[in-house]
Amino acid sequence: MNRTDGTSCGSYSRRQFLKHSTLALAGAAAMSQTPCVHTACGAERFEVKIGLIGCGGRGTGAVLDALGAATRVIYPATGYHTEDVAEGAVVQRKDIQVVALADLFEDRLARSNENLAKLGIRIPKERCFTGFDAYQRLLAIAEINYVILATPPHFRPMHLKAAIEAGKHVFMEKPTAVDVPGVKTVLEAGRLAQQKGLGIAAGTQRRHLNSYRETIKRLRDGAIGEIVYGRCYWNGGEIWVVERRPGWSDLEWQLRNWNYFTWLSGDHIVEQHVHNLDIMNWVLGSHPVRAVSGLGGRQVRTGPEHGHIFDHFAVEFEYPGGVRVFSQCRQINGCDSKVEEAVVGTLGASNCANSIRVKKGESWRFRGKDPNPYHQEHENLIASIRAGQPINEAQAVAESTMTGILGREAVYSGKAVEWDEAMKSTTRLGPDKYEFGPFPTPPVAMPGRYRFS
Repeated sequence: MNRTDGTSCGSYSRRQFLKHSTLALAGAAAMSQTPCVHTACGAERFEVKIGLIGCGGRGTGAVLDALGAATRVIYPATGYHTEDVAEGAVVQRKDIQVVALADLFEDRLARSNENLAKLGIRIPKERCFTGFDAYQRLLAIAEINYVILATPPHFRPMHLKAAIEAGKHVFMEKPTAVDVPGVKTVLEAGRLAQQKGLGIAAGTQRRHLNSYRETIKRLRDGAIGEIVYGRCYWNGGEIWVVERRPGWSDLEWQLRNWNYFTWLSGDHIVEQHVHNLDIMNWVLGSHPVRAVSGLGGRQVRTGPEHGHIFDHFAVEFEYPGGVRVFSQCRQINGCDSKVEEAVVGTLGASNCANSIRVKKGESWRFRGKDPNPYHQEHENLIASIRAGQPINEAQAVAESTMTGILGREAVYSGKAVEWDEAMKSTTRLGPDKYEFGPFPTPPVAMPGRYRFS
């Protein structure tokens, strides 16, 4: 359930696109029309006008997911079939439309636009914006009211802040930031959205799965007693790499190969493992108070194409009340894979996802059905807006992002890091000015030498 495993910027092939689009749209075939309601926007019916900022594979997929919450596909197997509509054709409802696209790179925007056109979604040239200021030009379009943020995470705070200030509802991919100033910007934007009656949903899609929601509700209601400790993992293989091409400046190559630079991705403990850390925060109802200890390094991915990030992390977090959570994440081929969460309590244990085992009495397993979570996160946001009660996930995902940053800094430095002290950091990662040109790869962090400030 992560969008960094081969479908991110620069690697979204036609085959992957068509596979994703079929799955993304077919699941919504039986959706009924949403009744007209008054919304915080003052409209009797909230017509979703989407602006996409970040047109790589992740952004294009997010648009399809949003449309999947509001379109249907004509397939005989679904019972939705007519003689005058070709099998597999997309039937778009008029109340949800894609209005504009923005991306730093023209080639990436063009590829996204071409792929959307295959589904009958055509964005005119005057609504396609490129460059570092592309997001500003998109946000200036008054009719856009639903913005999808899918650029590299470094840009998420500034884009979120600008979107909320412009009065737009936002779906943003995770993580929300790569440094503490970014986290604070997201928290501030979340508070502003609350004041303005705007919705914010995040790409932590487990929060939109019925199985996780029901399991965690039971855990927080005391199903396994007092939770003693937890553990979470995202141990998997290597992800895509964008090789440097002649003529690309340092900054362009890093932006295209963004997963491998901490200033752009936050490192994979933040960019990918945030899903599992988010579950721990959700179950425990809090963020950690400190990263007690951490180990990690750069053992296998050592070439220049891998930037300067680590390929494995292991962190021990302490939560309020002394509860410990043990965290691992790895991106190395040929190793055992494990992507899961678990907690142990005084009365039993749970995988957080769909089962609870107790020492005495009857254990429980989720027997219901789960929606496509990538659709559901958009569907829930849109439904909440239409009901006049927009959801706001900014604080939750900002704290989960900060949890990853806390762990990263403990491992990079080889020292324990306190949450409250870390939140005082003013270090902003990245260039002072956004322009193509020289920007040397930062040195690899060396525990015992690196200092978090």
